[in-house]
This record gives sequence, C-alpha cells and structure tokens, in this order.
Amino acid sequence: MRAILLAVVGAAAVSACASSSSTYAPDGRRAYTLNCSGLARTWGACYNKAGKICGPAGYDVLAGGSESGAIVGAGAPGFMGGTTISRSMLIACKQP
Repeated sequence: MRAILLAVVGAAAVSACASSSSTYAPDGRRAYTLNCSGLARTWGACYNKAGKICGPAGYDVLAGGSESGAIVGAGAPGFMGGTTISRSMLIACKQP
C-alpha cells in the first residue's frame, strides 16, 4: 500500500506542469489551449505556461473553466476513491 501511495505522489509531482496545444481564436489570432488539470496542478500552472508562451507582450484569456469530479475503482485490496479537478483556459498572445 505504501508503494502505491509513493508512486501516486511521484507521478503527481512529475506532472505538475501545464500542457498546451495550438489553435486559433475567433478573431483569427493564434491561440493556445492550456490544460492544468489534476490535484497537483493549480491555476498558477496555466498562468505560468501562458507567460512562457507569450513572453513580455502578455496574453488575453479568452475562456477558462474548471470542474470537480470523483473517481471510484475496485481492485484486490478493495474499493478506492478519490477526487479530480479539471482546469483549462484558452489564451491568445497580445500583439507587441
């Protein structure tokens, strides 16, 4: 059981950075969808990623939202459960 807990904590620590993918905003600018979901991540991870992508010019937040949920599973040791948080935002870099 302790090994499982250590593996989960280790995986959460490694995945604390936000992920991104490129798209286009409704006004035609290049935009980025940022995902900072999970218990080990915060909105700060999304804001940090946005700052790294757009640099000193800054960015506009076009959309964003979050949802909480529950996860339940069963295995050899019995039932297990937990919570999850889904966070995402859409940003576009400001023009210098």
